[in-house]
This record gives sequence, structure tokens and C-alpha cells, in this order.
Amino acid sequence: MRSHLIVGNWKMNGSLAANQDLLLAIKKDLGQPSCKVAVCVPALYVSQVQNLCTASPVLWGAQDVSSFESGAFTGEMSANMLRDFGVRYVLCGHSERRQYHGETDETVALKAQRALASGITPIVCLGETLAQRDAGETAEVVKRQLAAVIHANGHCISEIVVAYEPVWAIGTGKTASPEQAQEVHAMLRRQLAAASKQAEGIAILYGGSMNASNAVSLLSQPDINGGLVGGASLKAADFLSIVAAASQ
Repeated sequence: MRSHLIVGNWKMNGSLAANQDLLLAIKKDLGQPSCKVAVCVPALYVSQVQNLCTASPVLWGAQDVSSFESGAFTGEMSANMLRDFGVRYVLCGHSERRQYHGETDETVALKAQRALASGITPIVCLGETLAQRDAGETAEVVKRQLAAVIHANGHCISEIVVAYEPVWAIGTGKTASPEQAQEVHAMLRRQLAAASKQAEGIAILYGGSMNASNAVSLLSQPDINGGLVGGASLKAADFLSIVAAASQ
């Protein structure tokens, strides 16, 4: 049985003071949600968020991990380093990493592999650009991206989380309709089922401008098991509304 998971992606936002205010506000009104709740924060703030969220329902994660275990890779963070700070989740292959840092499908698969080896759940991000969608290439693109991860992690693929994030809907205010999102989620579910008998338990999140006003309709779809939330995760009231929608 899949439980819903709501993950806030703060991207490159935050400060010590703002993080504290945001998390205190979230914890104050969160209660005991029936879904899982996490925030993926800039690496510098992982320790602070660990201190603020320990013994609360809010789990914490990182936004990236190295594809290397250790060594002369200045500026990189290994999965074992993240584990030292109690990191539960890590984003792998977010579209901004693919676009601005040249991450390939194979690099993303290796990052997921490193996370799994350290006991951290990778949230593997997949999605097509507007040009690819207009060209009818959505299925080809997202299936190729997921296939690389399955190939590298087939023996433990049931331990990942998948996030479908249509690139054209990230930070643009545009959102895939619930029906459009469900179609891709169902396709990814079938691909996962072909790779693992435990695929039914894998959470597939929607990550394209989910907000307080559209969360209920998106989360009502049978194969949308939660959200990877960007801008709305920086506002306590909006984030809590999404959590409430996932807890229904």
C-alpha cells in the first residue's frame, strides 16, 4: 500500500532566520498527518534543519548527491556525508541539474545508486521540455530517463521514489492537467512493474507547480502518490494545505 509523500524543494532559497520561521510555522500546525512530509534543503542548511525537525513528523533531505563515493571531487557531497546528518531523501536528476549542470541519464542513475547504498531514498526526477511534449516525445523521454535508473539499480528499484516533473510546468505557473499527469504516471507505473514485482509500492510524485489550489485534483488521480513542491513549499500555509490534501 502506497502512502502519500509531500516533499518541499526549497531550491536555492533560505537563510538561518527564514528557515527557522518557516519550519516552526509548519510544525506548529502540522499535527500528525497521515502522509509523509519532507523538505529538501540547500546543503548548508541540512544541519540546521536536522536540529529543527528531529522528533517531529517532518523528515529532511538534500537537493543533490555526488555520483562518486569519495575522493578528489572538490565541492561534492557524498551520500555517506549526507547520511551523517540523518538525511532521509535526496533529489537525483532534477531538471535544473540536468539543464544547468549537464547531468546525463547515466549520471542520475549513478547518483541514485550511491544514495541507495548509503540507506538514503533517492527521489529520481523525470520530465520532458515543452519542445519535446509538442513533438510528441513525452513517453520516449521519460521512459528513457527511468530506464537508465532501472538498469543501474534493478535489484533495489522498489526502494526509490520517482517524481514526474514536466519541465514546461516548473516555476512557470503552468501545470499539467490531472489527466495529463495521470497518463504519464500510469505509463511510469507500468514500466516499473515490468522491472520489479514490488513496483506497486513505489511512490510516483507530481512535480510541476503543485500548489494549494490544484493539489486536491492532482492527488485524486490513482497513480499520483504525492508531490514534489517548489515555490509553495516556501510558504507555510500553502505547504500545509498541500499536506492536508494528501492526508485526505
